[in-house]
Amino acid sequence: MFDVEKIRNDFPILASKVNGKNLVYFDNAATTQKPRRVIDALVKYYSEQNSNVHRGVHFLSDKATTLYENSRKTIAEFINAGKPEELIFVRGTTEAINLVAYSYGMENINSGDEIMVSTLEHHSNIVPWQILCQKKNAVLKVIPINDDGELDMDAFKKLLNSKTKIVSVNHISNSLGTVNPAAEIIKLSHDAGAVVFIDGAQSVQHLKVDVRELDADFYAFSGHKMYGPTGIGILYGKEKLLDSMRPYQSGGDMIKNVSFELTTYNELPYKFEAGTPDISGAIVLSEAVRYINSIGLDNISRHEHELLEYGTAKLREIEGFRLYGNAKNKASVISFLLEGIHPYDTGTILDKMGIAVRTGLHCTEPLMKRFGIPGTVRASIAMYNTKSELDSLFEGVKKAKRMLT
Repeated sequence: MFDVEKIRNDFPILASKVNGKNLVYFDNAATTQKPRRVIDALVKYYSEQNSNVHRGVHFLSDKATTLYENSRKTIAEFINAGKPEELIFVRGTTEAINLVAYSYGMENINSGDEIMVSTLEHHSNIVPWQILCQKKNAVLKVIPINDDGELDMDAFKKLLNSKTKIVSVNHISNSLGTVNPAAEIIKLSHDAGAVVFIDGAQSVQHLKVDVRELDADFYAFSGHKMYGPTGIGILYGKEKLLDSMRPYQSGGDMIKNVSFELTTYNELPYKFEAGTPDISGAIVLSEAVRYINSIGLDNISRHEHELLEYGTAKLREIEGFRLYGNAKNKASVISFLLEGIHPYDTGTILDKMGIAVRTGLHCTEPLMKRFGIPGTVRASIAMYNTKSELDSLFEGVKKAKRMLT
């Protein structure tokens, strides 16, 4: 049984008041709230387990190291990676993209090569590839979208050619909620000889991800968007690709031997984890994974999809409401404008009513330019949201319309 009230009781912050109103939190695409067991795990680490990893023979160091590496195993199982060594702990999806752009891209992209992204991408999945293209005299290609916010797959197929070396797209759009056909994109790209990076920052908390079934070369996600702590994330990479790549950063723990004449690098995954890592974040992220598993991603997906349909239908009743993102396959985002009203103004009124939404470009400025708009109001849904909260959003949007027109 999916018991949303029981789930809500797991999240202390949801009992908060904002401007004298009960908090209604619809900014989950930016960051999710944290269940008590995740918070407790963080406190427990610093209270009982704190030590550096991999570098000590004493009790606490051994304990922290075991927890750190067991967390890697838990997360590897969560996405069905072939082995834990294919998971690199990073600060988040942004660092994972930069790592691959630098470490893989600098070695494998040459003048005239092409890198492909889509119109739907977050800035963090555009700018690193732009920089790489500038440095290597390569060409950035962009997959267009239709008016519903879906990738134009026919255009994608035409863009693919022997010069295409990297294709990097998101699994789910943070701005529109579009669920991209990742498996098809990967197969078509592989057939053309390209390596594929999938930005999973908005997907692993909403749907089951199997990186081996997808055949993804690289897949990344962030802990704070999946009920875990900030400052920690995962880069998954196929072992043969990670083995071939130079380290992204250098320092302690990523080396095997150091002399003034020559340094040799450590084995996977440590080759890419220079310096003291976010030990607490890595350990606690596995607690977030266990929490998600305890509820079940299938149950979460069903609940969120029901809310998405309910909220979308409800908001469409408001005159002047315009939805952006009408993909047939969509997840957990209602991105909209009220006719003649700037999104910031709508968001400000909603905040006065205790309703947290995100307003603006959502780090997808090229996407907003595609639609010719200054941004949107984005209500993003998580497992702990309810129909009554969507009713509050509906009343809040109606009030904003009355006040601002």
